[in-house]
Amino acid sequence: MTKVLEVRNVTVRYGEHTVLDRLSFSLQEGQWLMLAGPNGAGKSTMIETIFEGTPYTGEIFLEGKNVRKYKPHLLAQKIGVMAQKNSVGYGYTVEEVVGLGRYAHSSGFLVNRDDEGKKLVDEALEKTGLMHLRKASVLTLSGGELQRTFLAQVFAQNPQILILDEPANHLDLVYQKHIFSLIQEWLAFPGRAVLSVVHDLSLAKKYGTHTILVNGGQAAAYGKTEEVLTRENLKKVYDMDVYAWMRGMLEQWTEEN
Repeated sequence: MTKVLEVRNVTVRYGEHTVLDRLSFSLQEGQWLMLAGPNGAGKSTMIETIFEGTPYTGEIFLEGKNVRKYKPHLLAQKIGVMAQKNSVGYGYTVEEVVGLGRYAHSSGFLVNRDDEGKKLVDEALEKTGLMHLRKASVLTLSGGELQRTFLAQVFAQNPQILILDEPANHLDLVYQKHIFSLIQEWLAFPGRAVLSVVHDLSLAKKYGTHTILVNGGQAAAYGKTEEVLTRENLKKVYDMDVYAWMRGMLEQWTEEN
């Protein structure tokens, strides 16, 4: 498999506080890499460092080229990002916000014709169940609808790598399943890869091909998901028996006799 993203010994510090400490991992074509771990472990900081240029030491490579050498619009053509918190201050329609995902594919002062863009926007609206809201103001949307709007924007962008910070945030169970299934379908096309921050370990276990378990800014475990999310690894990171907790929660849903 082709390596599309590589993070080497990335360290992020804010004053005396070290948020990421020599974190290293890679992302290959066809992989869905989950960044899991407790709150404050550095997961979201790692994602922000890749696409926002948070000051760091170490190296990040995209297709073998240092990301510092990419022009922003070229980087945006390769990487699509959906942040955990999305907000809008103007009454754009859903269709207009989704259409902004095509901005990275324009150049110059005058926007070039984007023949593929309308088709991709329509497909993204259809996939995320937003066709009936395409002309609605985003200011009128629920939290879940807004989250789906920004996911549709990323789909319309048609990047090589999806970077998602809690993609199911604010979504009810039906749309959690729907969104993760859509991402899984998107990943099936050649040349694509996904990097996600998740708090729900059940989602990581079900959908992640690989997982990096982050704690204190370092990789506590990294590899195939079934080899990382073990009882022993999770107990060390979360300081509790996660397996026992999960099984206890599941027992509440056994069928009544």
